[in-house]
Amino acid sequence: MSTPRQPPPRATILVIGGGPAGSYAATVLAREGLDVVLFEATQFPRYHIGEGMLPSMRNYLDYIDCEEKFDKHGFMHKPGACFKLRQDLRESFTDFNALGPRMTTWNVIRSEADKILLDHAETQGVKVFQCTRVNSINFEGAPDSSRPVAANWSTKSGGHGTIAFDWLVDASGRSGLMSTKYLKNREFREHLRNVAVWGYWTNVTVYKEGTARSNAPWFEAMTDGLGWSWLIPLHDGTTSIGVVMHQTISDRKKRERPNGSPSLQEHYLEQLKFLPGVLGLIGEKGSLVKGSIRGSQDYSYSAPRYSGDHFRIIGDAANFVDPFFASGVHIAMTGALSAAATICGSMKKEVDEVEAQLWHDAKVGISHTRFLFVVLGAYRQMHQQQDPILTDVNEDNFDAAFALFRPVIAGLADASESLNEAQISKVMDFCANIFNPQVGIENIIAVRKRYEPSYSDLYGPILHHETIEELTTGDDEGARVMMKMNAFKVLREEKDFEVLETQGINGLVAYTKRGQLGIRRKADLPE
Repeated sequence: MSTPRQPPPRATILVIGGGPAGSYAATVLAREGLDVVLFEATQFPRYHIGEGMLPSMRNYLDYIDCEEKFDKHGFMHKPGACFKLRQDLRESFTDFNALGPRMTTWNVIRSEADKILLDHAETQGVKVFQCTRVNSINFEGAPDSSRPVAANWSTKSGGHGTIAFDWLVDASGRSGLMSTKYLKNREFREHLRNVAVWGYWTNVTVYKEGTARSNAPWFEAMTDGLGWSWLIPLHDGTTSIGVVMHQTISDRKKRERPNGSPSLQEHYLEQLKFLPGVLGLIGEKGSLVKGSIRGSQDYSYSAPRYSGDHFRIIGDAANFVDPFFASGVHIAMTGALSAAATICGSMKKEVDEVEAQLWHDAKVGISHTRFLFVVLGAYRQMHQQQDPILTDVNEDNFDAAFALFRPVIAGLADASESLNEAQISKVMDFCANIFNPQVGIENIIAVRKRYEPSYSDLYGPILHHETIEELTTGDDEGARVMMKMNAFKVLREEKDFEVLETQGINGLVAYTKRGQLGIRRKADLPE
C-alpha cells in the first residue's frame, strides 16, 4: 500500500479552498510559473448548489485553456434565462445571444464542474491536496493587522503539519477563515437574510423545448409575494427546483401552518403551490427524486476589505450577493483573477503592496456592488424589496460601480455628493429594467431596424434618459428596448476579463498577458 504524499513544508503561494475561486486563482498563478499549493478540505467531486452560470464563464475558462473541457463534458446549454417576476405580466427572456457572440453558457452540475476546474489546476502545475483542512493561520504579529506566514493543517487520515508561505489566497467558501476567524469584519444584510430549500425532479417539461429558449432556467415570483423560485434543467435528466424567501417569512410560515410544524420536504412542497409556472412545467409526469431535498441559509454579506499584507480573500470567503441572477461563480473568478494579478504585480514591484491591496479591494467590491443592485432591482420588480439602509452599501464601491451611469440616471447628476436613499432607489429602478417583461429579442430586432443599432447594443453608447425620450417620442417599444439595454451596460464591464486592462482603478490597470500578469499604470502598458 502506497504512502499518501505529504504537503511540502513551504510554498510561494498557499490557496485555501478548491472551489471555483480557489481553483481559478491557483491555476492562473501556476501558469505564471509560481509555486502554488492548494488545500481542499473535502474530496472532489463534492455536492454544491449553484448550477447557473453567467455569459462571462466562457471568457474566463478560455483564458486558462479550460473552455473546451466544459464544452466536451456535455453540460446543458444555457441560451439565456426567463424571469416571471410579476404574475400579471408575461415572462421576460434574457437572450444571451443578444448580448454578443459567445455569450451563451451552461447549466452545470456543480460537483462535476468544480472537479473539472480542480483537476485542470493540477494539470497546470498546482500541487493539490484534497481532504486537507487548514485549521489555523500563523501571523507575524496581531492577526488583524499583520502578515500571515504559515498555516496549520490536518487530514482526514490523521496527518497534520505546518506549511510556510509567502502569499495566502483565502478561498475557503462561506466559512471564510480570514474574514470570520481573524479579521472578524463580515457584515450581513438584514434585508437579504434569505433561506433556500430545493430538490431535484425528473420528467419535468423543458421550457419552450425545440425553440431558441429551450433549456433556459426559469425564475418565478410566488403568488403570495413572499418569495421566488428557480427551475434549472441539468444534463443528467434532473431539474433543480428551489424556493427562496426571507428567514423571518419562512419561519412564520412554518409556525402558522395549521397541521403543525412541517418537515423540510412538506414546507418545500407547500411553497410550490404559489408557483403556477413551476407547477405547469412539473406537470403530471414530474417526480421528486427521493431524498434530494436540501436547505441552506443564503445570507447576503460583504466586508470592508478583501485583502491585507500578502493575502487576498476571494469567492464566497469574501462576499455573497444572493442566489438570484447566479452571480456567485462569476464574482469568484473575477476575484481570483484580481488576486492573481495583484499578487504578481506586488511580487514584481510593479506597484507596492498597499496599492495592490487597494486595487483588489476595489475590484471585488465593485463587481459585488453591481450585482447587488441588479438583484435589488429584481426584488423591487417582485414588490418584495424595501430600500436597503445606507449601512448596507459601501459608498466608495457604489460610486465606482456606477460612475458612468450617474449622469444618465434621472436625478443623480443633481443629487448630493454623499450617498443617499434617493440615489440607491434610482439605481434600483434603473437596474430593474433588465427584467422588463415587455422586451424580448423580437423587440430588440425590430428597434434595431428603426434606430441606430448601437443604441440597443451592449457595447453601444450609454444614453441619457432625456436622449431616449427625444429619440423615441411616441414609440414606447423603442424606449423600453433602449432602457433595458442601457441597464445591461451596467454589467458589460463584467462580461470580459479583458476589461481589467482598460478599467482603471486608483490609476492602475491589470495586464493579463500570460507570463506577464500584473498590475501596472496604464501609461506603462505596451501599445
